[in-house]
Amino acid sequence: MADWDKITRRGNVEDRRGLRNGLASFGITGVLLVMGATYLMGGNPLDVLTQIDIEQVLTPATNEDTSQFAGIDSYEQFVSSVLGSTNDYWNKTFLELGNTYTEPTLVLFRGGTNSGCSGATSASGPHYCPADLTIYLDETFFDELTTQLGASGGDVAEAYVIAHEVGHHVQNLLGTIDGTRLTNSDSVEIELQADCYAGLWAHSLRDQGIFEPNEIAEAMNAAESVGDDSIQQKTQGEVHPESWTHGSSADRLNAFTIGYETGDIKKCTF
Repeated sequence: MADWDKITRRGNVEDRRGLRNGLASFGITGVLLVMGATYLMGGNPLDVLTQIDIEQVLTPATNEDTSQFAGIDSYEQFVSSVLGSTNDYWNKTFLELGNTYTEPTLVLFRGGTNSGCSGATSASGPHYCPADLTIYLDETFFDELTTQLGASGGDVAEAYVIAHEVGHHVQNLLGTIDGTRLTNSDSVEIELQADCYAGLWAHSLRDQGIFEPNEIAEAMNAAESVGDDSIQQKTQGEVHPESWTHGSSADRLNAFTIGYETGDIKKCTF
């Protein structure tokens, strides 16, 4: 496990896991139904949540014991540390670019919650909402990432996913995503750039003694596991490159690796 205690900066994390808001948890069934268009960021990074009709998923509150989320637990501390480390990197990078970085908020939730993009559910997976500059994360997604998509898992893999979503926040601030309707090709380029940005973040930490030897392989494995070809093969039994929105496993691994090995934001163009 990475030594996240070496990161002293903390990001802005809002814990809603103990709130019973009545939104149904889709679980893996819902994830598979919308995986191609909404996984991580979605076919159109700015329209991802409009594909889910929140009114249709309202259900009575569950009987889940929410007392376990009282106070700040270890998972919330982990997420806050990862987000804090991305804040450190992007504040410095934006300053070098002559810009000012606006730090995002990350909302932890279970099942579903309100958002500036009409709502967030487990079915949409971890994602970024440009309307409120917020990342939404149901941590149970990572169980599905390992059991259904074959990722090796681990805290560094989870940190990669958070850094990827922060990458979309960076794209929003830089005007890379501006509300224009995107083609599949455009979407793939945006997703690969977010993977490269995640690699830049990992590069910024690699000499700080945070990662154990070869631990960065967890992030690389996660990047491979969420390639469109891998997802389609596992969920549909066949691959359709013309419908890809995130890029192949090889493309996603390559994008992350470019960022991690070079540390050069100029290399993150696809």
